[in-house]
Amino acid sequence: MRNLVIDAERLWGDIMSTAAIGATAKGGICRLTLTDLDRQVRDWFKAQCEGLGLTVTVDDMGAIFARRPGQRNDLPPIAIGSHLDTQPTGGKFDGVLGVMGALEAVRTMVQAGYETVVPIEVVNWTNEEGARFAPSMVSSGVFGGAFEKDWATSRTDPDGVTFGEALEAIGYRGSEPCGQHPLTAFFELHIEQGPLLEAENKEIGIVIGVQGLRWYEVVITGQDAHTGATPMHMRKNALLGAARLTDRIDAIARAHAPLAVGTVGMMEVRPNSRNVVPGEVFLTVDLRHPESDVIEAMEKVLVASLSEICDPLGLGVTMNRIADTPPVRFDQDCIESVRTAAAQSGFSAREIVSGAGHDATYVSRVAPTSMIFVPCKGGISHNEAEFSSKEQCAAGAQVLLQAVLDYDRKLAERLAK
Repeated sequence: MRNLVIDAERLWGDIMSTAAIGATAKGGICRLTLTDLDRQVRDWFKAQCEGLGLTVTVDDMGAIFARRPGQRNDLPPIAIGSHLDTQPTGGKFDGVLGVMGALEAVRTMVQAGYETVVPIEVVNWTNEEGARFAPSMVSSGVFGGAFEKDWATSRTDPDGVTFGEALEAIGYRGSEPCGQHPLTAFFELHIEQGPLLEAENKEIGIVIGVQGLRWYEVVITGQDAHTGATPMHMRKNALLGAARLTDRIDAIARAHAPLAVGTVGMMEVRPNSRNVVPGEVFLTVDLRHPESDVIEAMEKVLVASLSEICDPLGLGVTMNRIADTPPVRFDQDCIESVRTAAAQSGFSAREIVSGAGHDATYVSRVAPTSMIFVPCKGGISHNEAEFSSKEQCAAGAQVLLQAVLDYDRKLAERLAK
């Protein structure tokens, strides 16, 4: 149904409207999950969906599902969407494009009077970013069976507020048990968050999978001491150990180049005083690679490095793995629908493995899934400068729409046999 065409101006207007909720001075968004700003954008999203005649339900992890009926409402829906929460210095497009693109795709179907075989749902997942509550992708993780719900709702933010308390506070704890919402398939539109599409001048990324990731929390313990009165050879400087470990993590990733990445993304120095030798450092480690055996090898070197670095400095160290997401290979039928959609829409495309984790990672455990990428300027994301053009956003939404229609059509053919 190539005659169904996304309205680029309307899609761009929705992206800019939501960007005003939590807007930062540098042109980005700070809209942490389960804050009042998150409530505001959820209210906006819910109102838009209801205005299209969609039926909105919310599960008990705060995920929002907005359903448009199909010809066979006894069958599970095809879901499309992403997330509306952001990083503290996030951009306008990460996650948001996937929700707004899905909303625009359904709006286009509604206005054309096009009826799908199965219902179509627009989804907003909770806490994809993990910026306030670690780990990331927590509601889709419960949905896909990766996390226990009680464990997920007990996660705390830096102020000690639990996920469950914050969800209650904004009024978005629904009655439907998370995970008891069957799907026929799931498609997620997203900016690439990397440089490959732009570098190769490709308009669409056909995402065939997601690389694996492991997250760790490390605490290095030394001894607080006066910076002027404590000789260098008698110090137990936790920050020195943290600095050497940070350098080692960089080396571990470079040893498995070009696909491996390793990052220390958060560090808290205690007591964080200019004239006190740091007695404790908390830091986070993020390791990623498309192959499980490589991630395992990287972790082994990391574990060995803890004592190798800290023992000679007289430091104690503990490490806890808080997230382990194996590499994902998406469903071939979903991938083929994305490939067909890109070709029908006349866009150049290439297959790509996602370097970032997404809600589709966990949803793929319980439903056929794939993703669609569009370029972002300079490959920059998780940054207020993040940018995809109006045309790029519309191209992604058009491919999303065509992929859903293609998958629905093929499903109808199978049902007719």
